[in-house]
Amino acid sequence: MPFTPTDYLPYDFANRRHIGPSPEEMQAMLDVIGAESLEALIDDTVPASIRQAAALEFGRPLSERELLFHMREVADKNQVLTSLIGQGYHGTVTPPAIQRNILENPAWYTAYTPYQPEISQGRLEALLNFQTMISDLTGLEVANASLLDEGTAAAEAMTMAQRLAKSKAKAFFVDRDCHPQTIAVVQTRAQPLDIEVIVGNPDKMQADQVFGALFQYPGTYGHVRDFTPQMEALHAARAIGVVAADPLALTLLKEPGAMGVDIAVGSTQRFGVPMGAGGPHAAYMATRDAYKRAMPGRIVGVSIDAQGNQAYRLSLQTREQHIRREKATSNVCTAQALLAVMASMYAVFHGPKGLKAIAQRIHRKTVRLARGLEEAGFKVDPKGFFDTITVDVGPLQAAVMKSALDEGINLRRVGETRVGITLDETTRRDTTEAVWRAFGITRADDELAPEYRVPADMHRESDYLTHPIFHMNRAETEMMRYMRRLADRDLALDRAMIPLGSCTMKLNAAAEMMPLSWPEFAHIHPFAPAAQQAGYAEMVTDLSDKLCQITGYDAISMQPNSGAQGEYAGLLTIAAYHRAQGQGHRNICLIPMSAHGTNPASAQMVGWKVVVVKSAENGDIDLDDFRAKAEKHSDNLAGCMITYPSTHGVFEETVHEVCQITHDHGGQVYIDGANMNAMVGISRPGDLGGDVSHLNLHKTFAIPHGGGGPGMGPIGVKSHLSPHLPGHPEQGHPERGGADAGPVSAAPYGSASILTISWAYCLMMGGAGLTQATKVAILNANYIAKRLEGAYGVLYKGPTGRVAHECILDTRPFDLSAGVTVDDVAKRLMDSGFHAPTMSWPVAGTLMVEPTESETKAELDRFVDAMLSVRAEVQAIEDGKIDAQNNPLKHAPHTMEDLVKDWDRPYSREQGCFPPGAFRVDKYWPPVNRVDNAYGDRNLICTCPPLEDYAEAAE
Repeated sequence: MPFTPTDYLPYDFANRRHIGPSPEEMQAMLDVIGAESLEALIDDTVPASIRQAAALEFGRPLSERELLFHMREVADKNQVLTSLIGQGYHGTVTPPAIQRNILENPAWYTAYTPYQPEISQGRLEALLNFQTMISDLTGLEVANASLLDEGTAAAEAMTMAQRLAKSKAKAFFVDRDCHPQTIAVVQTRAQPLDIEVIVGNPDKMQADQVFGALFQYPGTYGHVRDFTPQMEALHAARAIGVVAADPLALTLLKEPGAMGVDIAVGSTQRFGVPMGAGGPHAAYMATRDAYKRAMPGRIVGVSIDAQGNQAYRLSLQTREQHIRREKATSNVCTAQALLAVMASMYAVFHGPKGLKAIAQRIHRKTVRLARGLEEAGFKVDPKGFFDTITVDVGPLQAAVMKSALDEGINLRRVGETRVGITLDETTRRDTTEAVWRAFGITRADDELAPEYRVPADMHRESDYLTHPIFHMNRAETEMMRYMRRLADRDLALDRAMIPLGSCTMKLNAAAEMMPLSWPEFAHIHPFAPAAQQAGYAEMVTDLSDKLCQITGYDAISMQPNSGAQGEYAGLLTIAAYHRAQGQGHRNICLIPMSAHGTNPASAQMVGWKVVVVKSAENGDIDLDDFRAKAEKHSDNLAGCMITYPSTHGVFEETVHEVCQITHDHGGQVYIDGANMNAMVGISRPGDLGGDVSHLNLHKTFAIPHGGGGPGMGPIGVKSHLSPHLPGHPEQGHPERGGADAGPVSAAPYGSASILTISWAYCLMMGGAGLTQATKVAILNANYIAKRLEGAYGVLYKGPTGRVAHECILDTRPFDLSAGVTVDDVAKRLMDSGFHAPTMSWPVAGTLMVEPTESETKAELDRFVDAMLSVRAEVQAIEDGKIDAQNNPLKHAPHTMEDLVKDWDRPYSREQGCFPPGAFRVDKYWPPVNRVDNAYGDRNLICTCPPLEDYAEAAE
């Protein structure tokens, strides 16, 4: 028999690993939807007028093995020195159990934001642990479930203080000892809101002249001081006091709550989360109970399920920007859930005694370092400190810095004559000795008698982390099992498709994730000298070039560390451009009804007024209304914010006209990049008339969602806007000229370390692979829409009857015919082992489905089977065959406890617990029944409940 060679390509990452359907499956799907070929489907779906002319071409794509070799070469160009720069970023030891079981575990990093609480109980508990940890350490009653970074948390605190303060003052005071990047981010946030920022000495603050004040604790140069007098003065003036506090220091130092602080913010980076050249890290915010409804970000709370058992959920969601739009308190959407989980597990891993021991060791090392410098004749400030000192070296600053570099150590340049040093958990005795050598001191670090220099009146007196979860047996077997138990409660992408519309829950490939943990990427300080970050620079430059090719823009800023942050940065860039043109009065923003909820919230944050544009019957932008409003506001039109393809899942053919109208009236066009997964390689927002777009790297470019963060939201702009992109105090941009281009994030490249994921994705996919992924995403969405045709109405389609990469299924008729709500459908899908599609957005009472290109035909069919089963159960209610209240839809989701206890329902256990789509052997069991949202908001508990509550729930 002659040998038959194969043309199969086993290392073709795009087509063998990332894209779900095989060529044979694609053909079967095309047959179902009635398209001759994938190209014919795309021609049918995407208007010719918006197609890009040239194919996307990046050169030959890399295999996984080639990618890892290449990433290793690039990583080696970064120099990992011991960074004692401080300034809010510290060396830390990530417990290997947490690195392996949380950071590198797809059960944690591929989950979505816990909007469906019944299938999110594990990470909700972990985030509740985080809130409890923060609440205890700060001495404040309520904490949120994380923010983006310390700088943006401080900016959020400023605007929260303005909402809360009874003072009529328009200024905000900032302690001059705050970290420079924090001051800069606060100033950026304040400028468009007409808030005057006064940076100065806390002792000279005039409380009656400000609505609030921010202080650093300990200060950026090491000072530890009691802010009680400042809080008293602020409260007397009916103003709000904010402190940015190091949570590790709070294990030794008097807590903010004991000083009368109203809001505390900070970063939990040093709780086991690597520096990563700036992120991602979980910032925190805590406040007094009276102020909880004004707090931005997500809050996990405790409620009960339908059986009265304890259950966790996101609380007070009506505060969120998707509901309140331009009336939202903030545009915060993505948080830092995965990193908050890591930080909370670090506290569980060490417990209060362990955290105090770590802080105590760091402090004692710093005291020994200071003593050695003092005995050699150097002036060391301050006298009382936690982990940071500043040394006056006079004209020797450059020599000392250079000597330290030669020893493999980064110190901080402070002014012209001083050097800052911050020690951390990773500091060893040989580090201390190397620092001494940099100062010309030869000395052994062997005088280990403990000495403490925390000011006597600043010692912490209250207990913290008293909940039993922080006192569990800390053997690694127990920790490993605890993390596994929590993960098993949740439904993430490692179990099933997550068909959330506008969320793009695609594959996060293992090879893309691996470099993230390498020390050469993980252990770089964001303010380390540029020469030490050559690998990062190469990655940022190449990824920026690729994103410019993909979008049709001329420049990229990698600074925004979430999609909403990208929106905000894009609008700030437009506003700065208008000011530079002498058009600073332009402040009207046209936003369609169907826009993302973050859009109007972002416009409000830059001081713009939102004018809402109607939608036409087919879901498109109402062009007549858009034109009329653009003409009416022509003199003051700043811009418009549109999403393309539309949030209704359609490529609108009028997009060029919308952009032209905006430009004709002096405005700039912001195209939201939320739906770029339908455009890459096919159409470019910069060619459509867009001036700026943000890209959700955590959607389109494969960064995982992490259960609610991290994310990255870089912005692309046309050349006329590039001088106004965000700057950074640690990294001047002389080529950009825009003096008002301040930072939007604490670090120059936001959450820089996760850029490795998107870069790896682009390198392995190649231009043709990325384009094919877009086409298959459109194929998968059209396949689902076609298979569900007749059972469900598909609300919006293009003129040829096609949808883009997502479709909206209309479940509203079921409420009228059978009393079945969109909630009932969503919960019933859990019984089949699925996360529900996006509920009630952009149309109330509907489901928006986005399958992405990564799902196989078998998984799509399983989802369709589940949806058809739901429709059959609705039909049974409509036909009077089952009771309208006592049925599988109303009782969903069903738990294992339901299965084994007495069964008194008019349908079988089989029907209730094993509907079509559910696996028999590997079935996912929701750990709780339907959660009572109203109860949770009426009885708000945002920290870990006492152990007896668990016992009561169990009974």
